[in-house]
Amino acid sequence: MLYEKGLAALNLEMTERVYRTEYSVFGHSKLIEAVTGINIKEASQELCLKAQREFAAAWDYCLTWNTLIGGGHLGRYVSSMGHSVYAEGGVDRSDDIFELFTDEEDVFAFDPFESLPLYEESDLIRQFEENYRSCQNWIPDAVAMTGIYITCMSGLINMLGWNMLLYCAGYDPKRFGDFTDRYMRWVERFFIALAKSNVPVVMIHDDIVWTEGAFISPEWYRKYVFPNYKRCFSHLHQANKKILFTSDGNYTEFIDDIADAGVNGFVLEPLTDMDYIARKYGKTHSFIGNFDTRVLLIGTKEDIYAEVKRCMDIGKKYPGFIMAVGNHIPPNTPVDSCLYYDEFCKQLGKR
Repeated sequence: MLYEKGLAALNLEMTERVYRTEYSVFGHSKLIEAVTGINIKEASQELCLKAQREFAAAWDYCLTWNTLIGGGHLGRYVSSMGHSVYAEGGVDRSDDIFELFTDEEDVFAFDPFESLPLYEESDLIRQFEENYRSCQNWIPDAVAMTGIYITCMSGLINMLGWNMLLYCAGYDPKRFGDFTDRYMRWVERFFIALAKSNVPVVMIHDDIVWTEGAFISPEWYRKYVFPNYKRCFSHLHQANKKILFTSDGNYTEFIDDIADAGVNGFVLEPLTDMDYIARKYGKTHSFIGNFDTRVLLIGTKEDIYAEVKRCMDIGKKYPGFIMAVGNHIPPNTPVDSCLYYDEFCKQLGKR
């Protein structure tokens, strides 16, 4: 049933109420136990999977976010920026920080086709289809997907780290743009294989901005990023894929550029202007988000109600709206706040 609701939203067909998805919430063991009664910290793998499926059903998951192609596909060309604590117990913290490139000339001379792995198309098609089936099997009653995480800027961030990326972009924007073009020609092989795979819904992820918006001149993006998007996305369009796009941060200034590149739906954090997306693209595109997780972390019950109402007032008049906390539900989020959020989504999501 929930699968049909997710498919309806992506196909812009109105349902009786708004359905949902969430990101990384399965790491919040206390919330999972509160909803399902299963203590996943002490449960077997089979019981953990049962809890995840029960939670997804209870919280009206109509879609599960998933990608395949990430930093591991860059081979040894990955810098490390470390990682702060997010997961329970701080198990994801890393103080391992290093930059693979220390000279801008090495970046400008870098040839991805000489240095990065070159994957066989048939092997990529198989990987995409296996990853898609794995996502289907994980939460069977929800729309599954596979996709690409390191599309452009996210790939360059993985390779260079922030310091070298920003230095190169400011030192010589033209040569950095040429480097970006070469990288995108390498990435295009993944898009071609994804287009040939038996996968109907794909997620394209690229963190092209940060909290305040673009971190390079907007004109640079329009010269070097979005034309590459359009070329790569065209392979997916020709294969009749539904293309969803995700970026962290505030990409409001690039909403029109992303739409023009050919996406079918937007996934957004609360910083991006969902009202603009709804008013301009609500009849032609799906959109997913954009409840602010900070309200769950520090807000009152009344604050949570108001934030759910804000999202629903914008989104539920459009058929492609799927509700979500736009920047994850971390494991330190108060359980009661999460339960209020779920209650209000069901109450206010009725059309």
